[in-house]
Amino acid sequence: MRNRGFEIVDKEHRKHANKEVVLPKRGSRTSAGYDFYSTETFTIKPNEKKVVWTDVKAYMKEGEVLKVYVRSSIGIKKGLVLANGTGIIDQDYYSNIGNDGNIGICLRNISNNEVTIEEDERIAQGIFIQFLPADNGNSNEERKGGMGSTGE
Repeated sequence: MRNRGFEIVDKEHRKHANKEVVLPKRGSRTSAGYDFYSTETFTIKPNEKKVVWTDVKAYMKEGEVLKVYVRSSIGIKKGLVLANGTGIIDQDYYSNIGNDGNIGICLRNISNNEVTIEEDERIAQGIFIQFLPADNGNSNEERKGGMGSTGE
């Protein structure tokens, strides 16, 4: 039985079909976060943003979520933040019909300098956590697509 982990998205949904995908991994045996790697080299100008498609999807148990944060070295040393603050990867994002669960990490440059990220550089980290549903306000809706598709 599988608990939680990462896989490469299906070929038809990959953004970098010719690149060998590096699955997220922890930097040490006691690290909470799984490091995500950039799939390309790019430069972000001040106040601009860039979505980095990882070609990775995450599976997890019901009642769990993958929270994605910028790595401290990217935020502190380079002045990049996640455009949405914290990424939330829901269980039903996995293998969705829109993009097969391809995790996109949107970085925003809040520094006054251009910032270059190299291919295979660690840019974000994901942490699996459990969450608690409320007694009310729940939904029986099914996900119909990829990123940002719920509530459309």
